[in-house]
Amino acid sequence: MSPTLRDRIGLCSVTFRALPARQVAEDAAAAGLRLVEWGADVHAPPRSADALRQVREETAARGLTTCSYGSYWRAGQDTAGTADFAVVAAAAEALGAARIRVWAGTEGSAGASARTRANVTASLREAAEIAASRGLSVALEFHSGTLADTPAATVRLLDDVGHDALSTYWQPPVDEPDDRALHGLSTMLERVSAIHVFSWWPGQTRLPLPERERLWRPVLDLVAGTRPVDLLLEFVPDDDPAVLPRETATLLRWLGS
Repeated sequence: MSPTLRDRIGLCSVTFRALPARQVAEDAAAAGLRLVEWGADVHAPPRSADALRQVREETAARGLTTCSYGSYWRAGQDTAGTADFAVVAAAAEALGAARIRVWAGTEGSAGASARTRANVTASLREAAEIAASRGLSVALEFHSGTLADTPAATVRLLDDVGHDALSTYWQPPVDEPDDRALHGLSTMLERVSAIHVFSWWPGQTRLPLPERERLWRPVLDLVAGTRPVDLLLEFVPDDDPAVLPRETATLLRWLGS
């Protein structure tokens, strides 16, 4: 498997919302991770210059890289959306992040009206233009309750926006069988820039990563054949930082086999 994937393993800081950013960075580095996606909700609020500076310093001090900024900006939500995104983009720059994770509206793709689709599409296009002007990229959260809730819907949205600065994340849809999840990823893989790695089954029951080895090994094999993709651990069992070294070791073992 490509050694570059071993260099692209990281942690979403929202996994440990209750911990200070310094502890998150220390734990990630100690576990052998390389990257952090800092969340905008707790650790790196977009309008807090002091917090952003401190997080950047803590990240660098631990030898980590901020791969992305996990924002909660939702495209098309209101008329102030684009102005708000400019603040988010400035925060990403302050962190040293190259990518901003965003949300594709507030409605699922199946029931969204033409007007909703048009608003979200236009808003994402403007966000991508703002990001690109700053040397940044944007990526969709692949999630229910948005226009990026299925592989087909996500690809359609990316095509409608039509901007090179926009890509998408992927994560296993809740309760979706392994073969179906893997097929969905294969249909959108060339548009994926990062993957949220976790083991949930059934529903949102959090299990150790090896419990879904039959999903994750084929996922990693599939990803290895394309451009480098960030692999970001998220939502470990019991939100327990003590399991992070074990989960990281599992991921590294799979990548090394």
